Amino acid sequence: MKLIRKQLAWAVLAIGTLGALQGCIPVIVGGTGMAVAMVSDRRTSGTYVEDESIEWKAVKRIEDRLGDKVHVNATAFNRKLLLTGEAFNEASRDEAGRVAAAVENVKEVVNELRIAPTSTLSARSNDTYISSKVKARFVDQKDFRVQQVKVITEAGTVFLMGLVTEKEGQAATEITRTTSGVQKVVRVFEYINDEEARRLDSAISGDSGK
Repeated sequence: MKLIRKQLAWAVLAIGTLGALQGCIPVIVGGTGMAVAMVSDRRTSGTYVEDESIEWKAVKRIEDRLGDKVHVNATAFNRKLLLTGEAFNEASRDEAGRVAAAVENVKEVVNELRIAPTSTLSARSNDTYISSKVKARFVDQKDFRVQQVKVITEAGTVFLMGLVTEKEGQAATEITRTTSGVQKVVRVFEYINDEEARRLDSAISGDSGK
């Protein structure tokens, strides 16, 4: 498993490098970031890649089915799929959830689409700024690794995802709650016990030491 994790990470980096050599310089940045995140993530390498695929398929299928009736963002973590954004009405919201649930390998859908007009560019920029502030504050704390908590912000509401212990989840929630601009915190965590956390972290440390 350790070898596979590193091989997949380097494969992602290689793909990014190839894109750069062909004139697509931004690809290498994304590839490098993904490789680093994969190596330090508690998910298996296979699940990490699977989650990326789930996100792409969910957005594509929802947009194909509903068009401009929704503006949807899909975030997957350990095959749990979070939908955020806006829907034209309740029927559109529910249909988006059904389409997402039918995507291969999705084990659960958390449908947080709001019934509201499509968000403006300035609103989305503000959400991105809030997420960046939360992540920046994560860096200085010692209760969990910053890569273990995924931060998604929509209309001032921050959603937190990850494989975490109760203590880690509480620490991440408190930091997020006290960050300026955050209106609400929604935990979409998958909780594990301390023993499982130590086992997963030990596997990650073993990877980085090779």
